[in-house]
Amino acid sequence: MTRPDDLLQRLDAIGRSLAHSPGALALIGLGSVGRELERLDEYSDLDFFVIVESGDKPAFLADLAWLAAAHPLVYRFRNTIDGYKFLYADGIYGEMAVFTPDELLTAAYAPGRLVWRRAGVPDAWAAPREWPPRRSPPVVDHLLGEALTNLYVGLCRFYRGEKLSAFRFIQGFAVDRVIDLAGLMAVSSASTADLFDGPRRFEQRFPALAADLPALLPGYDHSPAATAAILTLLEAHFAVEPAIGGAIRDLLSSHGAPDAPSTSATK
Repeated sequence: MTRPDDLLQRLDAIGRSLAHSPGALALIGLGSVGRELERLDEYSDLDFFVIVESGDKPAFLADLAWLAAAHPLVYRFRNTIDGYKFLYADGIYGEMAVFTPDELLTAAYAPGRLVWRRAGVPDAWAAPREWPPRRSPPVVDHLLGEALTNLYVGLCRFYRGEKLSAFRFIQGFAVDRVIDLAGLMAVSSASTADLFDGPRRFEQRFPALAADLPALLPGYDHSPAATAAILTLLEAHFAVEPAIGGAIRDLLSSHGAPDAPSTSATK
């Protein structure tokens, strides 16, 4: 039996357990065990919502016997007020949340799959009332400004000896803004975007930009090289204001500018 088969069978077993649990109303599979079954592979895990009667939520969160009935649990961690991350004895990992019908109306989630439900539970519960969620378009000047100032502040911290903070500002925060701007720098492939987690499937969606990631993320001791690579990439696609771009390059030069790793912008 393959890992995908194990995951789907485990989810079905959780559904059978819930069917014998008073107060349980539905089990909604999400992500690769939801509507995106074509993504299911040996590295997938379980993501799901359990919908319960109003008033029964505290009991379902306090006693996970309904979850352990599908297979013995060896680890669990309550990561939110609504749910847990957990690990089964056979290595299947999962994340789940418990909601009431009223809470589900305002929950943020991608359309899923009703794995199990009581009679009378509507099909509509499998998906949020509004999908995709309405979001303001990215403000390019804001994202670009954040990326550039992250580079400058991070570089100052690196040269002060605060390498960890520098790493976060340059190879964390600034790269996050590059990811936000990716759709303006390259054409996305047909691979499905995760509206809640921008880096997910980035390599499949933006293969050309993904090829630059080793240069943007060279590691703890190499934030100046990362800065040079990120700045070069941004300058190739956007009008970087000379004042901030120059300030970053002057700071690099004053400490012996590193050789910027080759990126698509320099080829």
